[in-house]
Amino acid sequence: MVGLGGASASEAAQLARLEEQAAHGGGGAWEYLCLVRRLKVRRPEPVLRLGLSLLNDSKARSKLGSEEWTLYEQVAIAAMDCQNIDVAKDCIGILKKKFPDSLRVGRLEGMLLEAKGAWAEAERAYAVLLENNPNDQLLHKRKIAMAKAQGNTTLAVDYLNKYLEIFMADHDAWRELAEIYVSLLMYKQAAFCYEELILAQPMVALYQISYADVLYTMGGMENIQTAKKYYSSALQLTGGKNTRALYGVCLCSGSINQLSKGRNKEEESSELQALAAEVLTKEYKRQAPAKLPIVTEMLKTMKLS
Repeated sequence: MVGLGGASASEAAQLARLEEQAAHGGGGAWEYLCLVRRLKVRRPEPVLRLGLSLLNDSKARSKLGSEEWTLYEQVAIAAMDCQNIDVAKDCIGILKKKFPDSLRVGRLEGMLLEAKGAWAEAERAYAVLLENNPNDQLLHKRKIAMAKAQGNTTLAVDYLNKYLEIFMADHDAWRELAEIYVSLLMYKQAAFCYEELILAQPMVALYQISYADVLYTMGGMENIQTAKKYYSSALQLTGGKNTRALYGVCLCSGSINQLSKGRNKEEESSELQALAAEVLTKEYKRQAPAKLPIVTEMLKTMKLS
């Protein structure tokens, strides 16, 4: 199932069942559309098809009450995702007539310009909206998305930094900025972003591992020693089962031994690297025995087995 985001297995199953049911005329179209909105998943083609079937049926549409306008918005966004510009334009036009001064409709008009590839016009439209609504998160996010869509990474970084000056608690934005910095080989800046994430959410192992990855890539004894500590912390958070963190401990240990020319004799460190190597070997023996010789040889090369 594509685009299920953070939906649970039961929710994904329910979504699939409703989609199949509605596609074969068994009803449940409105329930399906509501579930798509609630789970915040992207299913543009079925949403467009089922949404239009409701909007084009005057009796079904009249039963929706005020939810009719929510459906017009949902269909407009799905239509833009499907590059069905005419349908999107019609839906937004109806919403504009009903809510002429709505910021929400204004954002849709900007998104329609984006869908048409009219980047400069969309930029101007968002700038006008931001003059009166400087703290609107979605407007700022649209500008970031637009810069990325055009391949303008420098502008996307600039917009993300400005966004984070206002919305410092947006963890997804910090992570996105970190990933862009990594892609640009700007590791010090990426490390700063991950430090912010770890301060905000110290129990999220992924942030610890990503930070350690950056430090290991930067190299140098101090960075690699710190990276090993964060890989170790991630292992504690995941019950010692995270393969990426296990590899991280082994790689850091091998690099530290190489840089110190074997003078690194910390007993606790030696125990940790031996344990990480042992767990990796057991996991490959259990789950991917064909690859076990490769892993064993790698660990021998790093003098960890």
